[in-house]
Amino acid sequence: MSYSEKIQEVIAGADVALFMKGTPAFVMCGNSDRALQALRRAGASVTAVDVLPDPAIRQELTAISGWPTIPQVFVKGELVGGADIVEEMERSGELEQTLVEKLGESYWDARGETTVALV
Repeated sequence: MSYSEKIQEVIAGADVALFMKGTPAFVMCGNSDRALQALRRAGASVTAVDVLPDPAIRQELTAISGWPTIPQVFVKGELVGGADIVEEMERSGELEQTLVEKLGESYWDARGETTVALV
């Protein structure tokens, strides 16, 4: 299976997909950490993918999303944005509203983190 197929599988299958530098247990980038922390505070169930093991992962992700920077956050298959956007959505209440709209009122019950390796 190609990286493109694996990336699309994660985006389609995860309630919240976070493509980041590092993992939730070992974050390797301040912006990735900012996005992760905002999602944690919102109570999201996060599926994280480390883009660092192979530069091709990031290239394929950018080709799919059209978004040039990391991190990238997807909710129910839809690109939300990067760290700045996710933090602004959190501050305005839009992040929680989006999670409720896309995942349902009880999305908080499923909160947790999973890390998926594409390599």
